[in-house]
Amino acid sequence: MASLVLFGLLIVTLLFVSALFSAAETALTGASRGRMHQLERDGDPAAKRVNRLFSNQETMIGAVLLGYNAINILTSALATEFITRSVPGAWGVALATAVMTTLVLVFAEVLPKTIAIVRSDDVARALSGPMLVVVKLFGPVIFAVQWIVRLTLKPFGINLTMEQDVLAAHEEIRGAVEYHHAEGLVESRDRHMLGGVLDLSDMDVAQIMVHRKNIELLDADLEPHLLVMQALEAPHTRLPLYREEPENIIGVLHAKDLARALAAAEGKVEGLDIAAIAREPWFIPDTTKLKDQLNAFLKARSHFALVVDEYGALQGLVTLEDILEEIVGDIEDEYDSALQGIRRQLDGSVNVDGSVAIRDLNRAMDWDLPDEDAVTVAGLVIHEAQTIPDAGQTFIFHHHRFQVLRRQRNQITALRVSPKLADDVEDEG
Repeated sequence: MASLVLFGLLIVTLLFVSALFSAAETALTGASRGRMHQLERDGDPAAKRVNRLFSNQETMIGAVLLGYNAINILTSALATEFITRSVPGAWGVALATAVMTTLVLVFAEVLPKTIAIVRSDDVARALSGPMLVVVKLFGPVIFAVQWIVRLTLKPFGINLTMEQDVLAAHEEIRGAVEYHHAEGLVESRDRHMLGGVLDLSDMDVAQIMVHRKNIELLDADLEPHLLVMQALEAPHTRLPLYREEPENIIGVLHAKDLARALAAAEGKVEGLDIAAIAREPWFIPDTTKLKDQLNAFLKARSHFALVVDEYGALQGLVTLEDILEEIVGDIEDEYDSALQGIRRQLDGSVNVDGSVAIRDLNRAMDWDLPDEDAVTVAGLVIHEAQTIPDAGQTFIFHHHRFQVLRRQRNQITALRVSPKLADDVEDEG
């Protein structure tokens, strides 16, 4: 009788330890790193311990699994040894297997992991102390196991490093934003703003620049009074100056510099050297990342740059406002006009100018048209169709119907885009 009680206490103790390992595994993989970081900054020692475990997550998970499996194997072996004394042979082994499977499944798997899923942050903080001890004890063993795993995977072309993380931080944040947006917890505007911040390091200035066809240029050889009139009529405060041909940019005229020059000349326009007032142009390659250019703007305390290709040919211009608009959406002032080129129709479709940027259309309609291979809507249609379509042609891709309304020479100037189609309609199309 005493041995039966002792065995029962031993089994309960081992199952309890196994449950702690199981809960720790689930909690430490599901706990919020952002919340733990903030709690550590607020002085929470438990959160500090959790972050220490996060710093080497592979070793931590390996140590927890090693302890969990060692305890379960020991428990099963003891149960088999004890039960087979009363029920010898295969029936005893079968009975021990059935009993331990039930106990482990209920009390060492489902129950602790359910609690850990519901309260992952709290469980992770509560078990962080014991798990640090486990990691220190089993660390050398886990290191040897990791070395064997890497050595085994290397012939298959899978090279793992100790510092390699399974999921990049940006993608983890993006996935969380998309998930909460789908659940209705993040508004579309906030989703676009957060996504815009993450996209800065992936996008080139060529994707958001004002194309050279749409740049307002001033001819430096014009009479001063004509230049002043054009500068005043323009909606922008910074205007590129060219001489002889538009490709030959010699400077950038700032409205404030022009106003100061006019004030110094007491309003006498004639004889004003506009080229001398203009600032030196800043040329950047079209492959510059938005994040890098944003930092360059802030460092140089400048808001305006001209974009050139690898041959030095002018491609467009980009401003600090253009980059900020990728995050917060359109920034309009009293001289800006509302976003042009998108006209909603009664049937839910939109008539779009071909030059409208895909990102602007996505923001306006809350769509998800891809912009990796093209910047404008017309460019997307040409890329997908692999040709320049004629007016009247219709295509269905990316769950939308695109109808070409107008084409001028080799340029698509107007399209009609339907709202998102059902899968069966898209398959039929």
